[in-house]
Amino acid sequence: MTSLSIRLQNAIAAEEPLLRAISDHSAQTKPAPGKWSKKEELGHLIDSAVNNRVRFVKATLEGHYTGPGYQQDVWVELGGYADTPWTRIINLWKMSNEALAGLVGRIPAEKLSAPCQVGNDGPVTLEFLIDDYILHMQHHLDHILSRENITAYPRAKTSATPD
Repeated sequence: MTSLSIRLQNAIAAEEPLLRAISDHSAQTKPAPGKWSKKEELGHLIDSAVNNRVRFVKATLEGHYTGPGYQQDVWVELGGYADTPWTRIINLWKMSNEALAGLVGRIPAEKLSAPCQVGNDGPVTLEFLIDDYILHMQHHLDHILSRENITAYPRAKTSATPD
């Protein structure tokens, strides 16, 4: 297992019980018009896991990755997270990320330097992309869990919805 895989596994183990302590009613409440509910924000993390799984696999197999970003608001809407039971969203988030952690743990060390470019972002290594994914996930989990200190995420956008 790589340190990246272990970091992801540790985050899942630490955050899952805290997510389960949130009621379905609280999870479905939007903080303001145009903002995601906790259900939608955790759903966004499921979509992010799906998109990043493809990136990680392609970079490992092909020695590089170049591909688009994704339309996160449309994905969240099409995912129907607002109408999905909170426990089902948590289960899917957990399973998606446990599978991703397993995949990351099987990436050979020499493949972590593979160049990757997502959308209009500058080129980075696969290792950076994985680390960035974990940081992105923690940023959103801090927000969902209403933490006073939210993990800084440099690529976070200031828009109607979280990145």
